[in-house]
Amino acid sequence: SEHLQQTGIPAGSQDKVSVPDSGPEMAEPQVAVAPVVTSKLSVKAPEFYPSGYNQNFNQNFAESSFEDRYDGYLTLAEYVQDFLNHLTEQPGCFETEIEQFAETLNGWVTADEALQELVELIYQQATSVPNFSYMGARLCNYLSHHLTISPQSGNFRQLLLQRCRTEYENRDEATKGDETTRKQFHAFVLFLAELYLNLEIKGTKGQVMRAEILQEGLRELLNALFSNPVDSNLICAVKLLKLTGSVLEDAWKEKGKNDMEEMIQRIENVVLDANCSRDVKHMLLKLVELRSSNWGRVHGTSLHTEATPENDPNYFMNEPTFYTSDGVPFTAADPDYQEKYQELLEREDLFPDYEENGTDLSGPGD
Repeated sequence: SEHLQQTGIPAGSQDKVSVPDSGPEMAEPQVAVAPVVTSKLSVKAPEFYPSGYNQNFNQNFAESSFEDRYDGYLTLAEYVQDFLNHLTEQPGCFETEIEQFAETLNGWVTADEALQELVELIYQQATSVPNFSYMGARLCNYLSHHLTISPQSGNFRQLLLQRCRTEYENRDEATKGDETTRKQFHAFVLFLAELYLNLEIKGTKGQVMRAEILQEGLRELLNALFSNPVDSNLICAVKLLKLTGSVLEDAWKEKGKNDMEEMIQRIENVVLDANCSRDVKHMLLKLVELRSSNWGRVHGTSLHTEATPENDPNYFMNEPTFYTSDGVPFTAADPDYQEKYQELLEREDLFPDYEENGTDLSGPGD
């Protein structure tokens, strides 16, 4: 594992032209002789590109020699940002283009300042662009093993974790901040969770392992979120545990620690005491249920057995909860589910409480 000082986190379509059909009211076409227009365009005029089309990017990621790969880009930031945007829009290109990207960076990132700039660009993309945290973590893992520059100020991985430390140390203030501050902090938390799952570190014996310091960091981030139990903090904690809970618990158990038991106890206390919304309390209880079913992991003996309510405790985990006209909750586990569900369909007010939190709103058979 990384040394505490090195890591920086303290322990703790093609266009179609449509031609209107001729209607009966249309007169016979008249032939008109158009005047001859002399074009003022030069044959040497540059090619036309539609607004928003980035010709530099296509040039740089087409088959070309190494020297031409970043020809046309004035700065490292411009090149890196274009590639990050490209990955955001087409994540499937990661496998085929990451090697060339790293090779180009090795020809460009030759100074400490450039490495710092690279780290900041990736960090900002991973914490400000929705759904890029996973791809950002994969990118960070690849570059941590393939960038050749390793200055005294720290290699790519060390500088990345030092950058994360800035947000980590402000965790208590961030969880108490305004909505914008908390939103930015939650994005950081989920990116750190993806780093924990994707950042590979080689041990002294050559074995591949996770960054243990991130494991401790996530525990402290969870504590900060639960210490300020407003809805948005609790939702972030639920996302974090659904993403990493099984891995964290396995790692803690290997050390003989009962940290996950303590987290579950904190969740139960929040459900009982915190002034959070009913929907968030429901999410927390579902998380406790998920953990009680071993995070939904299926044991080997039941791999080839069809899941049923009788043999799978997680069978109804992903079903939304609905409410009758009297406010009584029910799920697919209710014996009168079909009858009550049909009644709600006829009332057309099926989902009054779940849209904001992103709960799956699809009904049976959708």
